[in-house]
Amino acid sequence: MANKNYLPRICDALVKKQLTSSGAVLIEGAKWCGKTSTARQASKSVLYMQDPDKSQGYLSLADTMPSLLLKGENPRLIDEWQMAPVLWDAVRFEVDKRGKMGQFLLTGSTVPLDGATAHTGTGRISRFTLRPMSLFESNDSNGSVSLRDLFSGNLDIQGESPLTVPDIAKLICRGGWPEAVVNRDETFQMATNYVNSLIEMDVQRVDGVERNPERVRLLLRSYARNISTLAALSTIQGDIETNDKALSENTLYNYANALRRLFVIEDVPAWQPSLRSKTAIRTSDKRQFVDPSIATAVMQANQDSILQDFNYFGFLFESLCTRDMRVYAQANNGDVFHYRDKDNLESDLIVRLRDGRWAAIEVKLGSRDIEAAAVHLTKLKEKINVTKMGEPSFLMVLTGGQYAFRRKDGVLIVPLGCLRD
Repeated sequence: MANKNYLPRICDALVKKQLTSSGAVLIEGAKWCGKTSTARQASKSVLYMQDPDKSQGYLSLADTMPSLLLKGENPRLIDEWQMAPVLWDAVRFEVDKRGKMGQFLLTGSTVPLDGATAHTGTGRISRFTLRPMSLFESNDSNGSVSLRDLFSGNLDIQGESPLTVPDIAKLICRGGWPEAVVNRDETFQMATNYVNSLIEMDVQRVDGVERNPERVRLLLRSYARNISTLAALSTIQGDIETNDKALSENTLYNYANALRRLFVIEDVPAWQPSLRSKTAIRTSDKRQFVDPSIATAVMQANQDSILQDFNYFGFLFESLCTRDMRVYAQANNGDVFHYRDKDNLESDLIVRLRDGRWAAIEVKLGSRDIEAAAVHLTKLKEKINVTKMGEPSFLMVLTGGQYAFRRKDGVLIVPLGCLRD
């Protein structure tokens, strides 16, 4: 069911691979990030649970005989399956009964409530998180430096980024939403529409709990102000309380969890490696959205305004780098973390592959801080117990600059506009 206007995604091959080893594949992620379009590339029939002409009929059928909704050529796509949670158990049962791989694709924009399904689906339904498009997928990065090659030991890099600093500011505000990419959204309306829909409707629908839209907006604004930092939730609560004194800690957790279940908030967990000596490692998550455009939209910022605040621009750039690195790491069977210890030695991003290989990355928008970043990375390497953790595959400074090259000390300087999976 391929779409001629579809921009290929890095995950396309991953989804097809998962279908060969699992009875069903769940693609989950933020609303409007392209789950349905991506799933349609690999499906041969589709059930749209949100079809306004048929939705009520589908829901009634799900209550009486859900197996009828699963009939169709395989792989069969069940779009927004969480509208009828019973479909999860129906898919799981059908996979068991048929005993074949690649039977179903499911997509979902929210994590269902605990207890909504009778079974976890372990062993039958594999999960895959789709994020907004990376710069390589949106054709804004030329891909001259490959993360896979770097982890394979090919470190003699070279490349020239096509992006200027104003270009990067524009790409942050546009975001990686496929519709904004395809339609060349220069007004950043897509991100604004996303945030407004999130505040006014989606947070209410995620679990049926009524939430104050203004509180949702205040939480998003505080997260945006603290993006790419280790701000504690108590700090965010204090920030919100300047406008809403009645906000309790429990309410804050409730609202934040709703945003996580909608795949809007995606904090970066702390990496906890074995060290050569006893050093306290900070275990706080780093505050992040799934896409940096959420921050600029909720702050009502645009390309010009963030260019005038270079300090905040740097935090937004790290958010952009985090989004892209998550996409590229996922394609290499890896995850993204951050590191900071009590001496404030840090690495903005740690990419760790499932086979144990790892790399440390510092993010610097401008060139003035590259030297200090390279020194910090070298110090971090010296702290790590490489007997247990292994030597890093590489050390990288990820920049908003122009040229990709390898320094004499081995540290890689890579513009984001050169990077790919």
